Amino acid sequence: MISIGAWQSILILITLFIFILPSIIALVDILRNEFTSNNKLVWVLVVLLGNFLGAILYFFIGRKQKL
Repeated sequence: MISIGAWQSILILITLFIFILPSIIALVDILRNEFTSNNKLVWVLVVLLGNFLGAILYFFIGRKQKL
């Protein structure tokens, strides 16, 4: 049986936090702002399905599409 120590647990939590935090920030930003036509729905789906990469794409491309 494999045992996970305290440092490994902390490293896993930090890694998860780094990869989940941008997605949460992107979703909050998308939901608080207005977009043209169906762009809001498209960006929510991109961030949810693309996780970290979807959030990065939103920050570089999607923020320019806000009203």
